[in-house]
Parts: sequence; structure tokens; C-alpha cells
Amino acid sequence: MKATATLLLLCASLLVHGQAPAPKNAPAKSSAAKPSVTHAAAGAHPSLLNPALFKAKAPAVFKAKFTTTAGEFVVEVHRDWAPLGADRFYNLVRGGYFTNAAFFRVVQGFVVQFGLSADPKVNKVWSQARFQDDPVVESNKRGSLVFATAGPNTRTTQLFINYGDNARLDGMGFAPFGTVVEGMDVVDKIFPGYREEPQQDQITEKGDAYLKANFPMIDKIKMARIVPAVAPVTHAAAGAKPVAKPTAKTAAH
Repeated sequence: MKATATLLLLCASLLVHGQAPAPKNAPAKSSAAKPSVTHAAAGAHPSLLNPALFKAKAPAVFKAKFTTTAGEFVVEVHRDWAPLGADRFYNLVRGGYFTNAAFFRVVQGFVVQFGLSADPKVNKVWSQARFQDDPVVESNKRGSLVFATAGPNTRTTQLFINYGDNARLDGMGFAPFGTVVEGMDVVDKIFPGYREEPQQDQITEKGDAYLKANFPMIDKIKMARIVPAVAPVTHAAAGAKPVAKPTAKTAAH
């Protein structure tokens, strides 16, 4: 009964707005500071403040590479597993949404969660950009990538990667749409010391300033990009002429 109650508590805290208790017996914090994120957003790109612009259909299969303060990992997305989830993730990556976002919830053996922006203005608009649920086709296996939810049809931007085989989440409506195919060892070493201590409402309202002030060792995403590289999303003003494509070699990412 105790094990079941613990699992239910952990599953319940996958809800986007859920508040989890402070961790007990968390690993000791190192005195060394985490390397700084070099791609910190000084201000959101204007397009990120308009979720309605992010409606591109994802490829049937694609990969996204995450460069983080813990190292790099790659996820492979299969649109047929969860089409709506795959489309939202594809648009978020292409739009640069995850730059400087933190892994704010790390429960070893269960999940690592992320997807709140470093910019409060971005969090404000995307918190309302809910999209419909996908049927659960694939199981919540170790390494699978899944959108968090606050109930039926409330997914927005928060995601988690399963650390363990969490098949019990399948019946709760958590639909995997991708899986880690490279660098799961990096995902495993994301700093776990703060566990569930960072408060989601504070991150939403204050962004990276709250995390810097209170959780200096937290790991963050420096950059996420589609690989092979896809041209960044641009939203030219109505009537503007398209920019000519460069003839030089594609810039390295």
C-alpha cells in the first residue's frame, strides 16, 4: 500500500500546475557553480509571444538534439505515436522555445521534467496555448518523451523523460511521442539535488531570475534544434519580399 501511494503521488505531480513536497535526503550540493548558459534569452523573440504562429506539421520521423549544461542528448520523434504532441514539440524546438529552460523537476528512477520558459512573458502566453490529447499508442518506457498534463486536453509546453519503465502512466493519458536515442547517460546525470523543490508557479511568474537566485546548480538547456538542421521559423510582415536564399554553404550549428 505504501509503494502504491508513493507512485500515485509521483504520478499526480506530473500535473502541470501540481505542487510537490520538498525533497528529503537530497544529494549534497556541490560548491562548484554550473557552467553558464551561453544562449540565455535577453528577451523573447517576438514570434514566441504569439503561439498561434506555431502551426507547422511535423515530419513523420525527425530528431532533435539538446545541448545542455549536463551534455548532449538526441530524441527521435515518431509522429504516428502522438501526432498533436509531435507537432507541438516540433514547433517549440524550431522556434527556440527551450533556450535556457531548466530541468526543474528531477526524480531519480521516475522522470525528469522541463518545458517552462526562462522568460515570464513567454510562460504567460503559452500557459493558455492548450492542445488536445492524443490516444496513448506507445508505453511510457525508459527514455520516452512525453507531454505533462493538468487533466484532459490541457497540454501546453511541459514535458518529461521517463527514467524508468512507467507503464502505469499509460492509463492516465500520458502519450509518448518520442524517445531518447543518443545520450541517455547524459539525461541520467542531470542534477537531481533539488528534486521537486523548484516551484512551477514561481518559474512561470519570474522565469530564470527565480532559478538563478535559489537553485544555482540546476541544469539547463543551452539549445535545442532539429537535426538535420531545419531553417528557423520566420514570420515576415505582410507584403514583405522573401529573403533570398544564401548561396554559401549552410552554416554549422
